[in-house]
Amino acid sequence: MAEKLNWNRRNILLGTGALGLAAMLPAPAYAQGFSLTSLLGKASDSALDQLAQPGAFYGDEAIRIGLPIIGKKRGGLLGSILGAGRKLGILDGVTRRINDAAGIAAGEAKPIFRDAIGDLSVADAPGIISKGDGGTRYLRSSANDTLQSKLSPLVDSALEELGVYGEFEKLSSQHRFISAAGLNREGINRSVTDQGLDGIFSYIGKEERAFRKNPLGDVGKALGDIFGN
Repeated sequence: MAEKLNWNRRNILLGTGALGLAAMLPAPAYAQGFSLTSLLGKASDSALDQLAQPGAFYGDEAIRIGLPIIGKKRGGLLGSILGAGRKLGILDGVTRRINDAAGIAAGEAKPIFRDAIGDLSVADAPGIISKGDGGTRYLRSSANDTLQSKLSPLVDSALEELGVYGEFEKLSSQHRFISAAGLNREGINRSVTDQGLDGIFSYIGKEERAFRKNPLGDVGKALGDIFGN
């Protein structure tokens, strides 16, 4: 009798699990178990949670934000000027605060990315399903300008809060070569926002590839434990 009850319980759980999985599993356009928007929503949430952790941007050399560069990224005359200033110890600490500002902005950016993702149309993106980070690439090509304009005020507030603008103003008054670089509030903000977006999209792409490989994540593991698989 007990064995029969256990068998029935197992089948009830299996049926419940199957119903739950049915809601999550294949829409015709996407065979990995999630819709494109659901997949990217999860990927962006996870990426932003990681980058919002203290020191995340600065701690990852692959996405660490460099001193503001106007024009060619991380190069040109301005890059050389600011690089020299850093070697002299004049700009010590500024890079860390810039990266911290990007992390603060990332922590507040979930609704911005969710809105952009919600506006995507799979019909406008042929072939993205076959690529490991195709959704991320499509999001960037479709919504980069919108995301840049909406992330910029968050970065601006964080840079102000952490004293980055004030530090550059002070340094400009003390060192002619820094004032000659022509940095202003808008240029600093734009450089940090653009580099921050590079890092965010890099992390979203990583998370998208991970979710594609294991779309059910912990849910699949939990169901396996329940069903003894």
